[in-house]
Amino acid sequence: MTEAAVRTSALTKRFKHQVAVDAVDLEVPSGAVYGFLGPNGSGKTTTIRMLLGLVTPTSGHVELLGRRMPGDAGRVLPRVGALVEGPAFHPYLSGRDNLARLDAADRSTDASTAAARIDGALDRVGLMAAARKRYRAYSLGMRQRLAIASALLRPRDLLVLDEPTNGLDPQGTREVRSLVSSLSDDGATVLVSSHLLSEVEQICTHVGVMHVGKLVSQGTTAELRSGAEAEAVVETDSSREAGRIMTELGLLDVRIEHGRATGRLNGVAPEKIVATCVHQGVPVLGFRVGSPTLEEVFLSLTGEGFDVSG
Repeated sequence: MTEAAVRTSALTKRFKHQVAVDAVDLEVPSGAVYGFLGPNGSGKTTTIRMLLGLVTPTSGHVELLGRRMPGDAGRVLPRVGALVEGPAFHPYLSGRDNLARLDAADRSTDASTAAARIDGALDRVGLMAAARKRYRAYSLGMRQRLAIASALLRPRDLLVLDEPTNGLDPQGTREVRSLVSSLSDDGATVLVSSHLLSEVEQICTHVGVMHVGKLVSQGTTAELRSGAEAEAVVETDSSREAGRIMTELGLLDVRIEHGRATGRLNGVAPEKIVATCVHQGVPVLGFRVGSPTLEEVFLSLTGEGFDVSG
């Protein structure tokens, strides 16, 4: 069996008559950057809570770093850093003092090296210049960075980050993306939930997609994209007519946008699309066939837009 940093077996959580998570078999390979995706109410956050021992499963099993949870939580959790549902700090303390309180609560660390650990965590998330500023004066993005810093106060084998780029500007988002990549390069496994599919596509090696409490797909990013059907794009100033033709030819999920029409091939020969458009007087300014984006794969799996908070 492939070595996994996270593995669940038939993980299930019921709240009275509602099944929030339904028999999920999650597998996050060691060293992976795993993008955990799901529309609103899909059970993603409940799954993360069960992984960390914050919620007790109704049934099923969880293993983190090769050990069963929650029984081995005392041995496992010191090796796990987590950011779940946003940061929570004392508003009247500085960023540095907030981290110092968290560090002091960890009895497995050496108090004599606390300053070095705190400085290292602040530096890694770019908050050294604001280290002595009170938390209540932090912007949303700075608060998010401090939360990530709190997960980095000691070396971690596994990091679970729930929406780590929430509230960040484009520069901050790039910095977090670089940080996640560097953590993976250092040997940590990173499980990251995000609503920014373009970010997931750039940094994640593996992806899992939740929908209505079920894990509908997981694998490498390349596997998910290759498993989805190729799409044809006709660039034209008569996109409605091009869309009509694509529908009549049998393409699926035809979408009409300004200046183009797009659809899944569904076995239709690409050259037939171009020939039919030209024959019916629809000008073809450009044509391409390519692999779907991660967002298009997500839509094909869930049938709904991307709005993650569940």
